[in-house]
Amino acid sequence: MKKFALSAMIAAMTIAGTASAKVTEQDILNDQATTNDVVTNGMGHRGQRFSPLDKIDTDTVKDLRPVWSFSFGGEKQRGQESQPLVKDGVMFVTGSYSRLFAIDARTGDELWQYDARLPDGIMPCCDVINRGAALYDDLVIFATLDAKLVALDQKTGKVKWKKKVADYKEGYSISAAPMVVKGKVITGVSGGEFGIVGKVEAYDAKTGKIQWSRPTVEGHMGYVWKDGKKTENGISGGEAGKTWPGDLWKSGGAATWLGGTYDAETDLMFFGTGNPAPWNSHLRPGDNLFSSSRLAIDPDDGKIVWHFQTTPHDGWDYDGVNELISFDYKEGGKTVKAAATADRNGFFYVLNRENGDFIRGFPFVDKITWATGLDEKTGRPIYAADGRPGDPRKSADGKKGEAVVAIPSFLGGKNWMPMAYSQETELFYVPSNEWAMDIWNEPTAYKKGAAYLGAGFTIRPTNDEYIGVLRAIDPKTGEEKWRYKNYAPLWGGVLATKGNLVFTGNPEGYLMAFDAKTGEMKYKFNTGSGIVGSPITWEQDGEQFISVVSGWGGAVPLWGGEVAKRVKHLNQGGSVWTFKLPKEDEK
Repeated sequence: MKKFALSAMIAAMTIAGTASAKVTEQDILNDQATTNDVVTNGMGHRGQRFSPLDKIDTDTVKDLRPVWSFSFGGEKQRGQESQPLVKDGVMFVTGSYSRLFAIDARTGDELWQYDARLPDGIMPCCDVINRGAALYDDLVIFATLDAKLVALDQKTGKVKWKKKVADYKEGYSISAAPMVVKGKVITGVSGGEFGIVGKVEAYDAKTGKIQWSRPTVEGHMGYVWKDGKKTENGISGGEAGKTWPGDLWKSGGAATWLGGTYDAETDLMFFGTGNPAPWNSHLRPGDNLFSSSRLAIDPDDGKIVWHFQTTPHDGWDYDGVNELISFDYKEGGKTVKAAATADRNGFFYVLNRENGDFIRGFPFVDKITWATGLDEKTGRPIYAADGRPGDPRKSADGKKGEAVVAIPSFLGGKNWMPMAYSQETELFYVPSNEWAMDIWNEPTAYKKGAAYLGAGFTIRPTNDEYIGVLRAIDPKTGEEKWRYKNYAPLWGGVLATKGNLVFTGNPEGYLMAFDAKTGEMKYKFNTGSGIVGSPITWEQDGEQFISVVSGWGGAVPLWGGEVAKRVKHLNQGGSVWTFKLPKEDEK
């Protein structure tokens, strides 16, 4: 339900009404280049999370200081994985339990708050988080844990339209930030641990009317809607059961739970898909398309233009949802239109974003046990002998297959937390983790709305001194230029700037800034709770600001095993911190 204070409503109309302008398609396309706002998740549809601002640099960052902090309030703390948006002096930021706040970006005063009325029985796998919103026209649009899209008036927070994307009783939820492409709001879905069928869908951003639907498990039909009529748009790239045995494709998982990126040059959206269901891979021989893959999707009709599967026949829950970031580089005097992703399976991939061809791949974590490498031509993994957890049907009691030690753990060499690409250094800055798991398979069967794993596991660190590693990686060579080791796992996003800085946060609560070329830490500030959100920067009234959401939670304390014990003392929270340099007369 919406909660308003009269003063907040008046403030909203006064502040937002004086300078507010509608967010256009051009605003969205130009987001990375413009510095006075942040209107997309990823600070640009490509998701590079790079800003051309440089007033805060390696020399001045030492003087960075907080100017306001806003509390999400109440008892609804838990993980805060959001990235704020800023438009015309107003910040829009989501919080746990599907809440959205409008804040005066100059003062930190609340303008309005919207609380989704969540039903009993929602089934989010990995905490009650929300990763952000989208702006379009006079709307702010976000998704809820009961699998709905909600469009609110930017000035008042009043609901303009609401759309059910999927049935939460079947295990669906949505935690990702939607994006707007060509006037359509595009969303994926969560729920891969419940035997749902992943999909990407497009809705008219102004009205909420569905435009097309694209399932991401081979065999399921896609549709488009024109003039109110639903027509088939072909199955999702393959025949039913072709890479799936029997009827398992009907509950095949492949959830698109992180959302996507978009490249205007190729006019393609890039979505990653999650694990095939169930985890027990002996029940579903074959590659199990399009699970654990990157998909290039036509935004006009949802057609899958190309796909690249990072972990065919995934048996470790490595997923393939991590963001695919478009970038260009020179090679042999020619410009290569590339895209890069750091996968949960421990390999970093560089693809041709026009056709999905494999360019190169290399490990970005210190140890990988499930595969010995990648095929040089195709990028397909070369599976390690005895690296897959055993078939329980071959065990003495039929209840537990042979366990294996797998590195990385299923939480991944890199999980959801977005990396950044610097156009200055031409390096990727990758938040990663070093951990192992014991994993084994168990019998299972699909039941609507119930967990559908067929596996057990325990997770442990591979080092006593650290788990998290922030890495600077050259995508052209695979060389690691520098690293920063962190005791707790890294679970927050990264921001790179022209000021030769890289910002990120850690579960210990610190916002940190590093020299982008050397990795030297130049700044740190403790926000009072763990940072698992993504920092942003923008310019306002001639000054550069940095903002980040603080609030410990997410998957690690829920699924982390021995790792969770290492961080159990960390306090939950829920707040936004905003920083800037002091003015000359304030120094």
